[in-house]
Amino acid sequence: MSTMNGGLSGTILADSKSGLVVFFVALPLCLGIALASGAPLMSGLLAGIVGGTVVGLLSGSHTSVSGPAAGLSAVVAAQILSLGSFSTFLMALIVAGMIQIGLGLAKGGFISEFFPSSVIKGLLAAIGVIIILKQIPHLVGHDVDPEGEMSFIQPDLETTFSELFRMFGDYQLGAAVVGLVSVALLVLWDRWKPLKTSLFPAPVAVVLFGIGAVLWFEHLGEPWVIKPSHLVQVPVAGDVTELFGLLPRPDFSQWMNPAVYTAGMTLAIVASLETLLNLKAVDRLDRQQRTSPPNQELFAQGIGNVACGLIGGLPITSVIIRSSVNVNAGGKTKLAAIMHGTLLLVSVPLIPAWLNSIPLACLAAILLMTGIKLASPALMKQMWSEGRYQFIPFAATLTAIVFTDLLIGIVIGLTVAVGFILNSNMRRPVHRVVEQHLGGDVVHIELANQVSFLNRAALSTALNEVPRNGRVLLDARSTDYIDPDVLDLIRDFKEAAGPARGIDVSLIGFLNEYKFEDQIQYVDYSTRELQATLTPQQVLQILKDGHERARTGRRLTRDFSRQVRATAAAQHPLAVALSCIDSRTPVELIFDLGVGDIFSIRIAGNITSRKVLASAEYGCAVAGAKLLIVIGHTRCGAVSAAVKFLGSHLTAAEATGCQHLDAIVNEIQRSASGVADRTAPDSSSPDVGTIADAVARENVLRVVKELRQQSRTLDHLVQERRIAIVGAMYDITTGDIEFLVEDGLGETALRNTG
Repeated sequence: MSTMNGGLSGTILADSKSGLVVFFVALPLCLGIALASGAPLMSGLLAGIVGGTVVGLLSGSHTSVSGPAAGLSAVVAAQILSLGSFSTFLMALIVAGMIQIGLGLAKGGFISEFFPSSVIKGLLAAIGVIIILKQIPHLVGHDVDPEGEMSFIQPDLETTFSELFRMFGDYQLGAAVVGLVSVALLVLWDRWKPLKTSLFPAPVAVVLFGIGAVLWFEHLGEPWVIKPSHLVQVPVAGDVTELFGLLPRPDFSQWMNPAVYTAGMTLAIVASLETLLNLKAVDRLDRQQRTSPPNQELFAQGIGNVACGLIGGLPITSVIIRSSVNVNAGGKTKLAAIMHGTLLLVSVPLIPAWLNSIPLACLAAILLMTGIKLASPALMKQMWSEGRYQFIPFAATLTAIVFTDLLIGIVIGLTVAVGFILNSNMRRPVHRVVEQHLGGDVVHIELANQVSFLNRAALSTALNEVPRNGRVLLDARSTDYIDPDVLDLIRDFKEAAGPARGIDVSLIGFLNEYKFEDQIQYVDYSTRELQATLTPQQVLQILKDGHERARTGRRLTRDFSRQVRATAAAQHPLAVALSCIDSRTPVELIFDLGVGDIFSIRIAGNITSRKVLASAEYGCAVAGAKLLIVIGHTRCGAVSAAVKFLGSHLTAAEATGCQHLDAIVNEIQRSASGVADRTAPDSSSPDVGTIADAVARENVLRVVKELRQQSRTLDHLVQERRIAIVGAMYDITTGDIEFLVEDGLGETALRNTG
């Protein structure tokens, strides 16, 4: 219980500190955005209060902080001008909030899942770069443009870069000292362990230092005095009546004005898109990598915007700058956002004079450090390493946001990302591979999860490349959606274009609603005709090719249900395999074979006996198999037992309690004697495994020889070249197969296909 309380108190403390830091940063931003939007200054503060308290309470995000957004300032200014008054604009804002509530209830937040990660990362990096570029002039007491202005081209027609050049000839000594010392203090706080682990947050220390410096510089006189233009400027009311007089009111008489609803729809769409984008970006910053529910966020933002419209606030969204400051300051839950809104609500009417003593230079230092963390070189390096399909949309988003504004930049970034997605779909919409089935080559075309009309051209090209009189398999087992235009293309190729070129078209995995039945029109199992035409050498090559596919993960596509039905009446195996019962040596999987392709005789140690010989004779002489393969394997338990008990005073049956185990062990020991004499192993030797593998190899060679010696039937079949007997060793560690002997193929050789 004490641990729980400690964790809770630690979270409350961290959120309280973070909320205080976000409050200091949000204060000038709220005022600056209101100024940039052409709205009353108090409207920006009201939006910050609602964003922190109302949206903070209703939001499902742990780290997102809402408030007036710099990216909306141009839209807000245009709508105020279009509607004729700020009061009419507030009516449009109420409409926008109601639309957002409807979007949230209608689960409209799903659109956030379609934002490419490259654009999200580009947004974060761009905000970091903008913060750095915009705050450097404020750091030295230059740039009187609104603190909330984030566009490249500013209201005074200066640009982000021109302000950087102009600051060298226009700076305030006092503000510059406060800004630079604040940066140094933040760096020291982050690197010196006693300060870093202290309960006192560095940004609060910087703000207190800034207030103290302002008071001290007033006594020093020029040029140290920090001018009011570079201090926070909260509206000061003489009394409560005057304070309420600063609050704008919506003009409800305009509710029949069509322009109000047009403006409301515009605000709702823009604010919702910015919120969803920022929400995804903030989730990436969250140290605990939690996921925020987008539908709940839209609903919360809608309630917040309705509230802002009623009391005279600006439109609100999830804001990346305040949110990133919150994460970097250690905020853990939504309490930090609520705390910052509460501080705005309480402090603005009670201590405006103290707030107006805070220099923008120290707040610029706090934002500057946040920007450096957002636009880190590590992020740039990561995106570069991910290739051009990730880096170019990332770089386009970053560049566009820096050189235009947030909304235009995001649109450009999304356009570039969508272009790359379309290009990728046009180039690689399907996975195409040629499979070598028993009945011949089959072009296997695997459709993507979502097949849109954009994939039609590439799929048409892939189908046209199928050779005449060939076979093609269209595989939709991983597909959830196929565009009607693509379905028409497939239907036409199956019913007309394919047959006209002699192409057998097979289908598998299509949903019932597409009215395509699974149909395989190629041979993917052994038939009587196929068995009769193949030679032992060809069957061996089929096994070798199958093992190579299995080893490299390129197994053939098989319809096992169809194979079961097709072989129910009769079977025509290509080969007989004599292998061990070891669970790690399934013959069908090792050679990538299907139902009906092989007879499998499994016995511990892959030894011979009368019953094993009977099974092998039946498979070759009666069922018509062309190959008999004996497969031993490394780390064989039966062989290890034979080696262990060789020369022991106890038999395997006596030592293990397995009554019939000696029947197998004694047989294997016939192969072990020679190896054991040369190496003299014992049970404690570290080389027992190696010796056992050598014995297993000798055992395969002996069994291959004895199959002909003990069975006149098999010997005659080999002499007549109707079958061949092959020995092989399977390595359970690497998955490779070494072919040891090929009896009946005119050669005896050591070969390794792996």
